[in-house]
Amino acid sequence: MIRKLLIGLLSIALVFTANAQGESKEEIQKKQQQLMQEISSLNKTLSEIKKNKKQSLAQYAAVQRKIQARQELISSINKDLKRLNDNIYLNQLEIYRLKKELDTLKGQYAKSLVFAYKNRSSYEYLNFLFSAASFNDAIKRVTYLKSYRQYRETQADAINQTQDVLAKQINTLNSNRKEKSNSLAEQGKQLTVLESDKKEKDQVVKSLKGQEKDIAAQIKSKEQMRKKLSVAIETIIKREIAAKKKQEEEERKRKLAQQQAAANNKTDNKISSNPEVKSTVKAGDPATGMTSTKSNRVYSPFESTSEEASVSVNFENSRGRLPWPADQGFVSTHFGPYTIPDTKLKGNMSGIEISLPVGSNVKAIADGVVSAIFDLGNGQTVLIRHGKYFTTYSNISGVTVQKGQEVKPGKVLGKAVAGMSGEGQIIFMVTNDKGVDMDPEKWLKAR
Repeated sequence: MIRKLLIGLLSIALVFTANAQGESKEEIQKKQQQLMQEISSLNKTLSEIKKNKKQSLAQYAAVQRKIQARQELISSINKDLKRLNDNIYLNQLEIYRLKKELDTLKGQYAKSLVFAYKNRSSYEYLNFLFSAASFNDAIKRVTYLKSYRQYRETQADAINQTQDVLAKQINTLNSNRKEKSNSLAEQGKQLTVLESDKKEKDQVVKSLKGQEKDIAAQIKSKEQMRKKLSVAIETIIKREIAAKKKQEEEERKRKLAQQQAAANNKTDNKISSNPEVKSTVKAGDPATGMTSTKSNRVYSPFESTSEEASVSVNFENSRGRLPWPADQGFVSTHFGPYTIPDTKLKGNMSGIEISLPVGSNVKAIADGVVSAIFDLGNGQTVLIRHGKYFTTYSNISGVTVQKGQEVKPGKVLGKAVAGMSGEGQIIFMVTNDKGVDMDPEKWLKAR
């Protein structure tokens, strides 16, 4: 009895732990499918890149990302194997419990059959009835005999049901074992391919070292482009801040003039003992129509109205869940400083560089207003303001929006053009009203 209780408690604990901490089969399989699709897309991209005679930073980034995706896939397979091992163990415990229960039921049923066999004659049956002390006692004995027959029938049903459940558990166990065998085979396959990916990465790095001068020229050109882009964005932000402050000042003067006029038109026409008119109207004062959705927010000229502040708040609340500016492609250069392995080459990225097929649609990621459109490098740049935040989409052609136009998430802004190495590349940035660049990948949803 104690052994059964311990097995039952252990089973419950294992099931609770698995449900509370582990990912479901559907979640694991969905993640694996996404990774396989990404790896397939990266292989296609690498095939296109390899058509160029020279190695490029994009190729290194693609191989590096493929290795990461492959490692994530292997990790997901390991999670699936752990889930299967847990299920197999729980199935084995349940099968053991059902077999013990079945043995007990069969033993009890055998005893009841022996008892029924020994008392099978009509004489024994009548003797049992007529030996009753009273009529009521005889009725009770008849009822007992009927219930005993029903008990034997119930025992037989319980045995059949337990056998059915046991058979299902055995089938489930066999299915999990087969699934585990397939997962182990897939794990071995992916580990083998991972070694090939690492060798490919080493070859790319070796080629990059051999073309260090060309790569240095690419990085230098990127740095110049980055600085030009940063100066252009900073200039536009300062210009818009100046325009907003001028608008606020004009609004403040207009409100003060209205207050003065109202004071002069009072019917009592009494002269105040102090003719000075004092006012402390501030940006964000309801009297100016410039309210804020949050009283504790740091003042920004781009949040002088509740509508503008609401746009900023919505953008902030969507951090980590914003859509990507392109449906395909991969990040070939991440935000911040970076280095080329086994070389002294290094650079810095104010946003992220996304490598994707030439001509791919580039889309807005949130509600906003187009602040500026300007030419820079091989393509054009679109700057969109989202309250006090700005997003930049650079290296695109065929721009479909105009300055001052309101845009929604998913609005196509233009097409990606080729970068310095020949592949399609765009630069995407997120900047605040202070001109501080932020890591775009922390704002975008996981792919």
